Amino acid sequence: MLKGNMQGMLKQLQKVQEDMARVQAELANKTVTEESGGGMIKATVNGSKELVKLDIDKQVIIADEKDILEDLVVAAVNKALASASKMADEEMTKITKGMMPPGLGLPGF
Repeated sequence: MLKGNMQGMLKQLQKVQEDMARVQAELANKTVTEESGGGMIKATVNGSKELVKLDIDKQVIIADEKDILEDLVVAAVNKALASASKMADEEMTKITKGMMPPGLGLPGF
């Protein structure tokens, strides 16, 4: 009886691993965009947490205000990275369906 349960668990774990690999591949093609400065800076990040696009409104490109521009870029990128992390966590949670204890986390996410 125990042997059957172990085989079932191993099959379930293998399926979860396959599903996780599939979702990670899909996340590379999903993007989130966040903004700062009232939309003057927009950062787009994919589900693999890579910055794929950065839009800067030409109105904020002023030589004397370089520090402000840098702060706005950092804010937009950080917001986009946080959204990408949330998106990845939500997708992985769909797969694990409570199999992992809370707070354990998934490698790379």
